[in-house]
Amino acid sequence: MMMALLHWIPDLKMVPPIVPSKFENSLQVVAKVFCTSYGSPGGVFRAPGRVNLIGEHTDYNDGFVMPAALGFSTYVAAGVRPDRTLTVVSLDLDETETIGLDDLGSGPSGHWSDYVRGVAAMLQASGVAFGGANLVIKSDVPIGAGLSSSAAIEVSVALALLAIAGRDLDRRQIAALCQRAEHQFAGTKCGIMDQYISCFGQADHALLLDCRTLTHELLEVPGDVRIVVCNTMVKHELAGGEYNQRRADCDDGVRILQASLPNVLALRDIDPSQLSRFGEKLPERVFRRCCHVVTENARVLQAAEALRRLDLDSFGRLMVESHRSLRDDYEVSCKELDLMVELALKCDGVFGARMTGGGFGGCTVNLVQVEAVDAFKATVSRQYEIAAGRVPDIYVCTAADGAGPVIPEIA
Repeated sequence: MMMALLHWIPDLKMVPPIVPSKFENSLQVVAKVFCTSYGSPGGVFRAPGRVNLIGEHTDYNDGFVMPAALGFSTYVAAGVRPDRTLTVVSLDLDETETIGLDDLGSGPSGHWSDYVRGVAAMLQASGVAFGGANLVIKSDVPIGAGLSSSAAIEVSVALALLAIAGRDLDRRQIAALCQRAEHQFAGTKCGIMDQYISCFGQADHALLLDCRTLTHELLEVPGDVRIVVCNTMVKHELAGGEYNQRRADCDDGVRILQASLPNVLALRDIDPSQLSRFGEKLPERVFRRCCHVVTENARVLQAAEALRRLDLDSFGRLMVESHRSLRDDYEVSCKELDLMVELALKCDGVFGARMTGGGFGGCTVNLVQVEAVDAFKATVSRQYEIAAGRVPDIYVCTAADGAGPVIPEIA
């Protein structure tokens, strides 16, 4: 039978419930476990991970990015409980965490439940009142791969708790409060791209997102190409602190440049000619960080124009330039990412390849002709295993829809 949604977010009334096909089993599992443990859920919600085609480390500089939502999702089944407690079951980690709504605390603990605790705290701070809830969570988004598993859990939990509350928030508000949750409770000073694309993704499209105005343009991804994500299967431990250090370097660059360019509020406001003229005032490391962000913003806008023209050769060239800038100026690549990009660019039918995500491991994103995908997978997998001693996961993707309620089939 079809399980009815007992709560419905008003903002989503015009969006038909999504019934994923590729990962239908995970949807069924999360619903069945909830039914076994708690009875029928009030609703089940999903939020996708993402891949960023181009525009890395520009979002927290008020810049431009071009993400696409993926078919990998986090699912949350939710139901009301009669106290002031969130009982959160992670099926992937086989753990259950109890969170008191009257004692959410602040700051990161290093536990996965920080994301749930943070979202609950930010919702309450936004004036959304809700009582206790049982939550069962399962995710298909690879953890630590740079595909934004954190935003997927944040957004899916936010939708579930809003349903429990019978409340509505604008999608931009949801993205912003999930971003604040990650800042304050996970300790990562991320930009808003991940949460935004999880909320606003659309099938077969990437988004050109202006991270200052929080407006976007849908850009169709041609049907004769696939977004192929290659997981290096490594994640270096220095990533968290180094990410925040890059953000601090950018802030230092803005502060120094404001002496010559008082109207500059973020690196988004600086063009390459201005950076060339005043960059000598910056420490060498800070200059290179700023150089990446300033040139990357320009590349994103050029890539958007290329996609409008269906000029995939130009788009791919810009992807490669992006990777080199991330490797040399921003210094967030690693030998495994560089190897994966090098192997990809030797394959037929590849328009472009680059690292994606925060860096220091994780994934590359590749734009590949449909007819070349099978050969690409076989070649890259074999050669990466030989060179790196690891078998990579390779995901062939198309852009997917953003977050929303789902209706599982329960036998």
